[in-house]
Amino acid sequence: MLFVWRRGLVHINTYLKLRTQPPLDLTLRVLRHASSKKSSKMAQKKNTARPEQKQKQRGNVNITRIKQKKLSDLVKPIKVDFTADLQEDDVLGKELVGELKKVDIVRVLSAFAKDESLYKLGEEQGLDRALYMQSFKSFKSSLLEAEELPTSLHVLLHDLSQKNGHVADLFPYFLDHAKDIFPHLECLHELMHISDLRKPTNWYPEARQKKRKIIFHAGPTNSGKTYQALTRFTTSQSGVYCGPLKLLANEVFNKTNSLGTYCDLVTGEERKYAQEDGIISDHVACTVEMVNTTVDYEIAVIDEIQMIRDYNRGWAWTRALLGVNADEIHLCGEKSAIPLIKDLLAELDEEVEVNEYERLTDLTIENSAMGSLENVQPGDCIVCFSKKAIYATTQHLEKLGHEVAVIYGNLPPGTKLAQAKRFNDPDDPCKILVATDAIGMGLNLSIRRIVFHSLTKMDIGEDGQKVFRMIAPSQALQIAGRAGRFGTDFENGFVTTLMERDLHKLRRLLNSDIPEIEKAGLHPTSDQIEMFSFYLPKLRLADLVDVFIHQCSLDGDRFFLSDMETFKELAELSAHIPLDLRVKYVFCVAPIKTEDKILLSFFLRYARQYSHAEPVTVKFIKKTLNWPLSPARTTAMINNLESVYQGLDLYRWFGTRFPDMFPDSEQIKEMQDEIDRLILAGVKNITVLQDASDTEETKVEKSPMYKKWKSALQVKEK
Repeated sequence: MLFVWRRGLVHINTYLKLRTQPPLDLTLRVLRHASSKKSSKMAQKKNTARPEQKQKQRGNVNITRIKQKKLSDLVKPIKVDFTADLQEDDVLGKELVGELKKVDIVRVLSAFAKDESLYKLGEEQGLDRALYMQSFKSFKSSLLEAEELPTSLHVLLHDLSQKNGHVADLFPYFLDHAKDIFPHLECLHELMHISDLRKPTNWYPEARQKKRKIIFHAGPTNSGKTYQALTRFTTSQSGVYCGPLKLLANEVFNKTNSLGTYCDLVTGEERKYAQEDGIISDHVACTVEMVNTTVDYEIAVIDEIQMIRDYNRGWAWTRALLGVNADEIHLCGEKSAIPLIKDLLAELDEEVEVNEYERLTDLTIENSAMGSLENVQPGDCIVCFSKKAIYATTQHLEKLGHEVAVIYGNLPPGTKLAQAKRFNDPDDPCKILVATDAIGMGLNLSIRRIVFHSLTKMDIGEDGQKVFRMIAPSQALQIAGRAGRFGTDFENGFVTTLMERDLHKLRRLLNSDIPEIEKAGLHPTSDQIEMFSFYLPKLRLADLVDVFIHQCSLDGDRFFLSDMETFKELAELSAHIPLDLRVKYVFCVAPIKTEDKILLSFFLRYARQYSHAEPVTVKFIKKTLNWPLSPARTTAMINNLESVYQGLDLYRWFGTRFPDMFPDSEQIKEMQDEIDRLILAGVKNITVLQDASDTEETKVEKSPMYKKWKSALQVKEK
């Protein structure tokens, strides 16, 4: 895939067609193909580790690294003109005491640099040794290069050169210069106050005016815990449902309205009104990030509360828990979250009533593994943890004569629902499902048996490298619990593995105690970053975040700072684009996978258009994409279509925040529907597309360029 960074989006349709590729594109594919094989082999050699511990370590490693640095490692000196503001009356030194010789200035500054007592004075003002030396170097250069000096400084340097006075008298001038080039020195106290995250309960004054009633519905998957909470939600005078996924919010939106209670839908990408003329309903179903903490509700439901521990999104559950302005709050999730929730709310004098639930149907771990895909049975869901495994498994099953439905995370909602409907339909010949852990929540599926294709999942290690880890007990239970759902065709569920060697590991995982959740996520607000910028106006956003992390204080026993690396990557990527700080903050908190280059190209194009004050219209998007797009002819082309779909999702996300600059969300949704149809058609023909992909991969492996590159790689490894 040929990709041009500096010019933003190229015509994506050009490389979706995947015809004869130019030499440069072949080179990129050769490198990608070979390096992916190498990294896969290297990753498999790594030891597996407990995922619960590793996620926490990985979640804090970058923040810890910043915390361990000195502030001097994070801030950069600003160039200042020493004599910029001098008036004619301020430069009378020559007339009073005569010309200063540079050799005399150097002699005075040498004595200043050797005085250890001045280093201690500097430390008291926030200057560590590194900042002190940088400031001194800049101060010295400024004095020696200046044609004129302020009168008082000129006279002082003259007196010191004549051994009249002490070099410490020069320190106030030095300190003023240090504060000019390192502006944070002037406001360290203010910065520490702004970045104080130790009392997040104080961030939500409306919620603190209430004595909220908290009810925790704790239980495993398929225990009816969410049903109990939603029953209270639909019968209340007003309410808000906060869910982890758009699919779940949509489901609650549709269900509540079908029961005769008007309910609106709010997600990052859209707002739907249940009533005509855009009248706001008393009930709303939203994704958890979108809950409005200033609106007064009778009932609030916060689903999957255990996600408060999630490194990327945990802050949203913390915000909802502490800030939702409701008389009665229903929390649904794993009982592993109970101790932390009680602890967080105890300080607010809010007691937690706990209702525990048991699974409504039996779940049996089978005594033997499936052994081979030839032993697949109707109602089976084979769970894979990579798209490559999804494609290969589906291809194998279809060649055995089975019709197969496919569900994984990157698929558009329409395709997921269509595949789920196909699998659930008793009259449809499709009786096998191949899926990732995306089935863990958000879809109602009639599954008889869960079959784990493997128990390891690719992850990113502390060093940023890809590694394979054993899935966590909570993940295993969440996925296995999808078998034998109450009210489906299979009210008794079964679970096993594909390979016999994994079965005892699965049994151990499912019988393990889930560790109690220890900490909840926090994330700095746009107001906090904007206040930081007020004091440090010349710092870039990415550097501003580093300083914030370094200076911030939080209750480390109960809270952790959520992912800031993605935010910083986007801030770095868009650093050259002139945007207002608050606008850039919104751009950088957008839901983007930074490893997706097509999605990043959408991000950059949107940011550039915004900076030019040019609305991003549907006409502009269609021209950029060379619309309409072609159907997928390989699995790689499905991946590209998925990225384009997400790029249009990003448009709609910006459209809810900047409607004047992204005015065509409805037309963009129509484009997404068309891409959804193309992806669905591709997913229904995975075997054909996979065969085409294998042929394309073989061409790459047989090419002279690949052989030459592989030979060079082997020499390097030796």
